[in-house]
Formats: sequence, structure tokens, C-alpha cells
Amino acid sequence: MLKNYFRIIWRNFIRDRQFSILNLAGFSTGLACALVIWLWAKDEKKMDKWNEKDGQLYQVMQNMPQSNGMVTMENTAGLLAKALADEMPEVQYACTVIPAKWFSNSGIVKYNDLRLKTSTQFVSRDYFNMFTIPFLQGNKNTVLSGPRSIAISDELAMKLFHTTQNIIGRTINLALSEFDGNYTIAGVFRKNLPIQSDKFDLLINFDVFVEKRPGMLKWGNSDPNTYVLLKKGTNIAAFNSKIKNFIQTKTNDKEGKTYFLRHFSDKYLYGDYKNGVQTGGRIVYVKLFSFIALFILIIACINFMNLSTAKATRRIKEVGVQKVVGARRITLILQYLGESVLMSLLSLLLALALIIILLPAFNSITGKAISMVWSSSLVLSALGIALLTGLVAGSYPAFYISGFKPALILKGKVKAKAGELWVRKGLVVFQFCLSAFAIVTVLVVYRQIQYIQSKNLGYNRDHVIHFELPLEMDSASLSAGAAFIEELNRLPGVMSAGSYYHNLTGDHGGIGGFQWPGKDPTLDIDFANLEVGNRFLETVGIKIKEGRNFSPDDRAQKEIVFNESAIKAMGLKDPIGKTVKFWDRQREIVGIAEDFNFESLYQPVKPSFFQMYPIMPNAAVRIKAGTEKKTIERIRQLYAGFSGGLVFDYKFLDEDYRALYESENRVAQLSKYFAGLAILISCLGLFGLAAFTAQRRQKEIGIRKVIGASVGSILALLSTGFLKLVLLAVLIAFPLAGWVMNEWLNNFAYHTQVNSIIFIIAGGSILLITLLTISLQSIKAALINPVKSLRSE
Repeated sequence: MLKNYFRIIWRNFIRDRQFSILNLAGFSTGLACALVIWLWAKDEKKMDKWNEKDGQLYQVMQNMPQSNGMVTMENTAGLLAKALADEMPEVQYACTVIPAKWFSNSGIVKYNDLRLKTSTQFVSRDYFNMFTIPFLQGNKNTVLSGPRSIAISDELAMKLFHTTQNIIGRTINLALSEFDGNYTIAGVFRKNLPIQSDKFDLLINFDVFVEKRPGMLKWGNSDPNTYVLLKKGTNIAAFNSKIKNFIQTKTNDKEGKTYFLRHFSDKYLYGDYKNGVQTGGRIVYVKLFSFIALFILIIACINFMNLSTAKATRRIKEVGVQKVVGARRITLILQYLGESVLMSLLSLLLALALIIILLPAFNSITGKAISMVWSSSLVLSALGIALLTGLVAGSYPAFYISGFKPALILKGKVKAKAGELWVRKGLVVFQFCLSAFAIVTVLVVYRQIQYIQSKNLGYNRDHVIHFELPLEMDSASLSAGAAFIEELNRLPGVMSAGSYYHNLTGDHGGIGGFQWPGKDPTLDIDFANLEVGNRFLETVGIKIKEGRNFSPDDRAQKEIVFNESAIKAMGLKDPIGKTVKFWDRQREIVGIAEDFNFESLYQPVKPSFFQMYPIMPNAAVRIKAGTEKKTIERIRQLYAGFSGGLVFDYKFLDEDYRALYESENRVAQLSKYFAGLAILISCLGLFGLAAFTAQRRQKEIGIRKVIGASVGSILALLSTGFLKLVLLAVLIAFPLAGWVMNEWLNNFAYHTQVNSIIFIIAGGSILLITLLTISLQSIKAALINPVKSLRSE
């Protein structure tokens, strides 16, 4: 009997191969998309969870009130870790970290004649009791016990010594500002950890940092990061309340700073804060694509069920014959459920094959290295989806059609109920709602990315490269640095070159405590600090709106240039020539720069200022358009003469700017593909339903043609109903899509608008796609010879 059922299933598959292929293609594509997104989301959620004690590991965050709201920062006082460990019984360990990103330029490691750029992190001794750092050589408990002992990564060890063995005790020289000197290797650790925050090659005891910067041990300082490992069972909410005003117990804090904990592994996904409250981060995109996966899967399931139930109505007579020859209802139920489940399992196998084929391209778009790793959760999830869809899709013919009496079936008195037709129409409307929503989303995201890339930022990022100066930035090298910048400005093809300190497209810190004539005593402004060398403003094209640029001589170090937003926030009238005071220094305002956006457009223009130093550790060079290749080669040769063998590593400023929106660009790319697949799957279903409708109305079409109906009228007859359903879906989806995308755009301080053009393009596209899909079947049905149509009945 089982063998006969498999034979019947195969015959039905071959006989209705158009429906079968459409079912397989649509459902397998939907399953493949859902499973790929599931793999991606799973990979995102495991980032920074590499620590064995992840559940107990937290970072202390600091909230600081500003005139424009609460600012949340990772930096805390250097004394905080020790104080929390000593005074809070809930804290098992606490450590202080000066992250590698704290330094504006890389340190240089020297061994014999070899010189390499490296990233250095200073950590206190309990660091290894909290973070899981695998050691290949040395004892992690004593590795930083010596005053000049360090741990290096296996990657750096291979570059320096071509081995990770027997290098304990060797001495290397580090050039890193005031931390220059010889250090003894006491340990080698494995670097290739799934760390999404700072990458580092050297670990040095925090005490070395304090020796050179004793101000780090003052409560007014906010430079290091502080981490705590809480004892198991600690109530986080209660502990947050306990440490909230902890700094007020140590100092006469007038700034209103408060502390709270953030789970260490939450940094990657939950990194955004607004007015002191966590507002999202990359988790927004994880949720977005999880919903997209769900939508695509729902569309695919709807297609599968629609086509399966439509196909089943043509088999009513088959059920009648089977019942006449003795088939029981339970046997028919199992047969139809088996057919449906078998089709869904075949779709699952095809989906897995598609994943294996498409995963390399997906990894290229997302910048990941996801592999198809078989796990119980993956297998069970995929099987569960396939079985559930198969059972639901097969339930209609299994339970509904199998219940008819054979006499009624064979007399042709069984007709489709109106409810069945409305359910099918409702499913079509629902899936096209999702498709229309996807199209609007893609159009808005692309329009915003285009807006970001073309917005006037207040400076010119075209044809500008930047790189670290090939020098140890101590006082002895200032003259060499200045000479290098002068040599750059003499090179053919170089329009201008200057130096700077901070990451051009990153966070520029915040400085308060400014004093100026007529200042409101209650006003506290957090200024972004941009420390620059000569010619920097000219090089990046920042325009002076009022006053002048810095003086070309030593007077510049007593001058300051604010941007427009700063002057407005300060409330200064006629600011040129007035004096401001900060860091116990007085500087004269000589110019006002036009507002500019170095940071992300998620943020409004900050009150900012430039202060001048003779030389800074990074160079920015504007190159004459059309001469990039030759000019960069000249810079490379000049760099080699100063660097002593360091590799010339440069970036274009516009590439850095695009990197700020790497997530948004990937969202745009993935949204484009997933929206296309959603429409494709919907159209496959619509194509199948149009074919089914044409077959069901074959006799009617033949009669209409006999009495003189034209091909156009028959085309309109078969298409109008589907077009009405799609139009209804569009009218439902557009308001929802407009609201959702407006909410997303509001995350940007500067953004485009969701206007009628987007909806006209989206609506026209989906209606045109629908018409083309339906027309393929409708024209085919309209052109059939009516004699053949009537004879087939």
C-alpha cells in the first residue's frame, strides 16, 4: 500500500509538474533565505561572548549631564576599579584598562633592525582573572608582575621572531610617546579571539601608565575603561542603584556624573545611547532582518498552501473514485498529508543546497565568515518549519475533501465554498502587503544612503589621504615631523599637507570647563576637541566664515578657532579677539569655522574648536585630481626615507566616511536582494494561481470566445480580480511602511524624506510586476482554440 501511495505521489508530481515546480521553487527559496538570515543573526549574537565568565562580566559606564542632554561614555576615573573592588562586596574582581584606541597613533616595536607598528593596551593585574586570554607561553597570573614585563600576541611574535617558542625573557623596544623604552617578554597569548572592540598586540601593566601620568589616579580624570566581575547571584538593578552616585562619595563633583553597568558582551549589539538611555545599536538590524526572514518565510508558506489547496480542488473526483473502491477516510488523510509533507521536505533539501551555493556571496556582502555548521538547533528548526508547513498545507485536502460522500463527488454536486475563495484571496493580499512593504523599505534606505554620500559636510573629503607619521612622537622628533610635513608640501601632485591628532571620522572627545567673557555660570558646554598642526584646515577644506586661520608661527599655539555651533551655544557676540580659558590656559579667538560634520550624521554638528600644535602624529594630504597613483608613490618613497622600514599604510578620507555607514550600506544591499526574493516568491504563487484560475475557467473562456469575446476582454476578465487584490495590498502596506521608515530616518540628525515619489515608484513597480506575471497565463488561456477548450470538458 505504501509503495502504491508513493507511486501516486510521483504521478501527481509529473502530471502537475508546473504546480509542483512552482511550489518547490517558491518554498525552497523562502526557506533558504530564512535559514541564511538565521545563521547571520546567530553569528551576530555570539559576538564578544568569548569570555568564560561572560555572565558575570560588566563594564562601568558613565552618564554626564550636558546642556543638550545626557551624554553616555565608556571612560571613567582611573581610581574607580580599585575603589569598587575594595568597597563593594558584590565585586569579585575589578580592573582598569587603557584601550588601544586611546592612542591616536600606533606604537612602534623594534627588535634588532626590524620595526613594526603595533597596538598597545594597558591593563591592571586582575585583567586575566576576568577576561579569557589563552596563553601559549608564560603564566597569566604573573605575566605582568615585573615593572617592565609585557605579554605579546602570537601574531606579533611570529613577525618579530618567526616563532612563538622560547621567546620568554627576550627584550624588545617600544616607541609610544612617553612610554618609550625596553620591555621584557613574559608571555605570549593567542590573538584570534572573536573580539569586536579593541584589537591589541601588546599588554602592559597599568602601573607603567600611571608612572608617566600620575593624574590618572585623580577622581576628576575620565580616561580609562573600568570592568567588574560580579559574584554570582548579584542583583544588577540593586548594584546599579548602589554605584549610581559613587563618585559623589569621593569628590566634590559638580558635574552630576553617575555610573551604571553594561554587560560586557552587550557592547557590540547594544552600543547606542541617547540622553543616558540605551536606544539600540546593531541589534536593530538583527531584529530587522529577523522580521524580514519571517516575512519571506510567511510569503513562501502562503504560496505553498495556496497552490496546494488550489491543486487539491481538481482532485475531488479522484477522492470519489478512491472511496468507491474502498479507501477509508483515514487512509486518504494520511495520503494527502504525506504528499504535502514530502513536497515540503524536498523543498528543504533544495533550500539547503541553495544555502551552500549562495553562502560565499552572502559572506562577501556582510563581511562575515559564516559556514554551514550542522547543529541540533539548525536541523530541528528547519525540519520543524518544513513539517509544519507541509501539514498545514495538506490539511485542506486531507480533512476537507476526504470527508465528501462519493455519490455527491461523482455527480459533480460538490462546489468550492465562498469561504475557501476568500481565504485564498486574503492570503494573496497578505503576501503582497509584505512585498509592497519591502519595496518601500529598500527605496527609502537607498535614498538615505545616497543622501548621506552626497551631503555637503562642511569640508572636502575628495582626494584626501591620511596616515600615521613614521616617527616616535616625542619632543626629540618634533622637528623631524615638521620637516616631513614640509617635504610633503613640496612634492609634485600634493596640493596641501597638514597634521592632526584625532581620528578624522571618529569621536573627538569632549572638553568642558571653558570660561569666556559674559558666560552664564550655569551653562556647561561639552566641546569636541580637534588638535591640529599647520595647514590642516586648508588641507581638508574647512572654510573660515569670520576672522582668520591660525598664525603661521608660534603665536598659533595661543590662538583658537571655534565652529559656528560653538559660538552660538556660547552666546558670544563679536567673538573675534576675545579670550577663552581652559586647562588653565588662555587662548585668543581668531576665527570662526563654518560648521562641519566629521562624525556620523546620526549626530548633529557638535560645538567644536581647533587648537594648534607644531606637529601632530597623523598626516592628511590633499592630492591633485588625476595624479593619485604617481603622487602616492612619491609619498611612499618620502615615507620610506623617514620610517626606517615601516610599511606605508594609508587610507582615503572618503573611504573612512563610507565606513561610518558600513552597517547601513549592508542593510541596503541585503534589503535589495531580500525584497527582490519576496516579490519573486509572491509572483511565483500568483503565477500558479493565475494558471489554476485559467484552467478552472477553461470552459467559460471557450464559450466566451465562441460568442465573439476578444483576447483583450478575456485578458481583462482573468487579470482584474488579481490586480484588485494587489492594489488592496498596496493601500494597506504603504501607510505602515511610511510610518516605520519615518521612525528609522528619525535616528539620523540629517535625513531625507519619505515622500509621494517613493510610493508612486513602489506602487507602479509592484502593479507592473503583477500585471506581467498574470498576463503570461492570461494571454496563454485567451489564445487557446475554443474547440479544444470545450472538448476538454
